[in-house]
Amino acid sequence: MSLNETAHPYTMEALRAKKGYIIDMDGVIYHGNMLLPGVERFVDFLKKNDKRFLFLTNSSERAPRELQQKLARLGLDVDESHFYTSAMSTAAFLKGQCPGGSVYAIGEPGLFGALYDAGFTMNEVNPDYVVLGETHTYNYEKIERAVQLVLGGAKLIGTNPDLTGPIENGIAPACKALIAPIELATGHSAYFLGKPNPLMMRHGLRRLGVSTDEAAIIGDRMDTDVIAGVESGIDTVLVLSGVTTREDTKNFVRERCRTDRTFRQKTLHALQESGIDGWRPLHPARTSKKEDTAHADARI
Repeated sequence: MSLNETAHPYTMEALRAKKGYIIDMDGVIYHGNMLLPGVERFVDFLKKNDKRFLFLTNSSERAPRELQQKLARLGLDVDESHFYTSAMSTAAFLKGQCPGGSVYAIGEPGLFGALYDAGFTMNEVNPDYVVLGETHTYNYEKIERAVQLVLGGAKLIGTNPDLTGPIENGIAPACKALIAPIELATGHSAYFLGKPNPLMMRHGLRRLGVSTDEAAIIGDRMDTDVIAGVESGIDTVLVLSGVTTREDTKNFVRERCRTDRTFRQKTLHALQESGIDGWRPLHPARTSKKEDTAHADARI
């Protein structure tokens, strides 16, 4: 990934002028333990131009220091302060809702550390929340315990709404897929933090010290990264190095535009102006707004 001329010239000019960048990690910076092509040049661009940047990931497995060390092993020197995870966003939200509360957590060290740092204790009997993030130790016993606790009154929380995540040899189930059995068994829907929840975007902007107009989001998912940008009013760049294909973008936009008028208004014009294959550019000098809408209807 690099800020080169492969995209629409106006888009690239505007993107380079941004003061701050909120950057996804899985599928954008790396796949598993493999650094993606162009990432070193991109990070070099950020540093040389004194850009503010934050690696903001929906993964809850690792703490910022672990993410910093992972990038170091892959050849990137980035300070720990440049990382923010869905586990941290989840812990901050729950601290505001129930300070000093208790949780039953299913996840990896990054989630447990964020919850401890926020003042929560672990509780397998009568917790305030059942919190689930990505994990490699998921089993029936944990599902059964979580189901009983939710039925007993604990609120069900997911660190992010990702169904899958990219790995070196394909994709793997992510938080939303793992939490589904608990939702189905209890009849209770989980509340998801992480992208596209606007709370995580606000945290990111606050850490960067920039406004929505001064920032850009770079991610690989339509359902989290792009939606986060649309709902937060932040310009968003979709890369195709992760789980999304060109055909996925068209299918997602068509389906979302049928049910979400706000998304339609904010997104369709930007896509048509972007030069992405399959999206006909608009020509404001030759068409009125009414005609533009008619073109949009025809495309969908």
